[in-house]
Amino acid sequence: MTETTEIRQGPIEGYLMVEPHVTRDGDTVTIDAASVYYKYVNQAIRAAIADGVTTVRVINVNGQRYIGNGLSGTDVTIEVYGTAGQDLSMFMNGPTVRIHGNAQDGVGNTMNAGRVMIHGDAGDVLGYGMRGGRVYIKGDVGYRVGIHMKAYESLVPVMVCGGKSRDFSGEYMAGGMLVLLGMNSQFDGPIVGGYIGTGMHGGVIYLRGEVEPWQVGKECGIFTADEEDMKTLGPVLKEYAEEFGMDYDEIISVPFTKLVPISHRPYGKLYTYV
Repeated sequence: MTETTEIRQGPIEGYLMVEPHVTRDGDTVTIDAASVYYKYVNQAIRAAIADGVTTVRVINVNGQRYIGNGLSGTDVTIEVYGTAGQDLSMFMNGPTVRIHGNAQDGVGNTMNAGRVMIHGDAGDVLGYGMRGGRVYIKGDVGYRVGIHMKAYESLVPVMVCGGKSRDFSGEYMAGGMLVLLGMNSQFDGPIVGGYIGTGMHGGVIYLRGEVEPWQVGKECGIFTADEEDMKTLGPVLKEYAEEFGMDYDEIISVPFTKLVPISHRPYGKLYTYV
């Protein structure tokens, strides 16, 4: 086991410009992010992965942003303890990131591959432009979740939110799968806010239970998920249930509503060429 620490200079934005305390035990590195500026936390994560570790534990996280950004490698797992800051796993291409706590906005921004598992709640604009991989959230999420998600060939992004979502979920979706369960929520009211699927022109949204037509964008058709849908959705929900210790049979005990676009060019008639 080795230990390193290096103090740089004074505080900035409530954090200290210091190298985090790092310990290594075999293929696992533990990084103490307490009061450490995000730049040095991420430098330590990258250094650990470059040194060949397979598991990075980041403890005492309190809003440090950009964790996991741009990282590659399917054999790398990052375990985060605390509240992860903005743009977690942006542009990520392979690793698994598990958050033992909550996450702020922008999780999975333009993510290409990998898995993000959040054992708490998350903020707004999750999975913006997400191109692949999976993002699972145990609890509630905010506004504009899953907007501009897209798929290409074998890359099909999947996001499952176990709680409830606010307005504009799935806005301008072009591909992939967005699932809202409404099971692990601290809020009253419907599973989702208004304008779900507004501008949607690809992909599919599944909601556990029913949704009112006024909540749904005019670009979407509302259907009941059938047996074929469950063949696709079932494996995703089983993986989700295993991650968060939930009962798969309970999850599927309520019929799912399916939202799909009824036009691949929803605003085509609104544009004028001169």
